[in-house]
Amino acid sequence: MKAIVMTAAGTPDMLQLQDVPQPELPSAHHMRIKLAAAGINPLDTKLRTKPAYYPDKLPAILGCDGAGTVESIGTAVTRFSIGDTIYFCSGGIGDEPGSYAEYINVHEDYCALKPANLSLQESAALPLVLITAWEALVERVCLQAGQTILIHAAAGGVGHIAVQLAHHLGARIAVTISDDKKAGLVHGLGAEKIIHYRDQGFVQEILSWTAGKGVDIVLDTVGGEVFLQSLKATRIGGKIVTLLSTPLSMADIQLARLRNLSLCYELMLTPQVMQMHDERIRQRKILEQGAKLIEAGKLGVLVSATLPLKDAAQAHRLMEQGGVTGKIVLMIDPLPWVSIVQAPTTSYQHDF
Repeated sequence: MKAIVMTAAGTPDMLQLQDVPQPELPSAHHMRIKLAAAGINPLDTKLRTKPAYYPDKLPAILGCDGAGTVESIGTAVTRFSIGDTIYFCSGGIGDEPGSYAEYINVHEDYCALKPANLSLQESAALPLVLITAWEALVERVCLQAGQTILIHAAAGGVGHIAVQLAHHLGARIAVTISDDKKAGLVHGLGAEKIIHYRDQGFVQEILSWTAGKGVDIVLDTVGGEVFLQSLKATRIGGKIVTLLSTPLSMADIQLARLRNLSLCYELMLTPQVMQMHDERIRQRKILEQGAKLIEAGKLGVLVSATLPLKDAAQAHRLMEQGGVTGKIVLMIDPLPWVSIVQAPTTSYQHDF
């Protein structure tokens, strides 16, 4: 089969299209999936540069996100049948081959039926960002109706899903974005306060929006100075959930303590890295809940660029340029498809 192989850590040129053996099922509970598409995530570019989790297991096939058709099943598989169309977040961090390939093996418990109203290519864009946004907002900070939330980089992969989830949960949403096109996108997804971070200081804008109190919750998808400044934009007793490592000095810790802030971390890879089977099942259930929201018209995904599998290196270059709106997808099945699914803008009751 064809696969993109990461031959060594380094630049995107380390990603090479190669012929590799088609994978054999490693257990009776695994399925072989004929992949239609693989989602690209910033995680992939970071692991290409520095394979942090399994540096001794190169060469490797990257890609956590994928969608495709069940081609064969192990003798103990009960949840799926041959021909089912599924999506998943599994493999691709060095422990198991990832989704930059024509085929992949995935345990049945880690797969969900794809949303019925999305193509396989669109479905491949969702798993990591959906699980990340869900865990951050629903599980880490327990976002409630009526609360205020600031979402950084709101037009990005995690960001545009988080805006929709926050809107669905009934929160009042402020966002940071970089241009008017992204402003239009996130406004249509439910954002109330839009801050152009290149021209406006987000701390002062948030304080003005909240009558000097600060927001109840911040979702930080950027890190660094943005995270540190967010300490000042969060109300006393509020919560910050971040996807990144935090460069906290003693002065920053004292500020967080003075303001009684709760600092939460979100790394959706933890169950896979730490081999927590039950937690990976919990994450699969998030994909099932997300599919219901999509099928009900309450959640959508934006795919801003699609490239064939052979151009994985170019996809990584696009990601590393920054400012990507929505998601980038590698098409393994090169059929034409519509790349944008716009979420509706009306309000919904919290039903999950």
